[in-house]
Amino acid sequence: QVQLVESGGGLVQAGGSLRLSCVASGTIASINVMGWYRRAPGKERELVATMSRVGSTNVADSVKGRFTISRDNVKNTVHLQMNSLKPEDKAVYYCSYATLGSVYWGQGTQVTVSS
Repeated sequence: QVQLVESGGGLVQAGGSLRLSCVASGTIASINVMGWYRRAPGKERELVATMSRVGSTNVADSVKGRFTISRDNVKNTVHLQMNSLKPEDKAVYYCSYATLGSVYWGQGTQVTVSS
């Protein structure tokens, strides 16, 4: 089992920045992918960015150049630096941890961007 605890959401004006963090605890596999998804009101959950332990990334086109994902394998943390936020980035952001055959989710953290 893996537990994920997120932090860093909040309210920001358009053009502003936020940094999300997620800490994983429990049985951490040597092969895993950690990252972020989001669900906007009335929409399905979508990929934001993920990163493997060896640094391979997958980033949504809608956030490329604005959001940066990073991770610390020693501390089992993943971060999402979000710059130049837009109103359309408003969503609940979920931390994810995936390993062979299993996916775990955090409880979600709200990001609200005012115009």
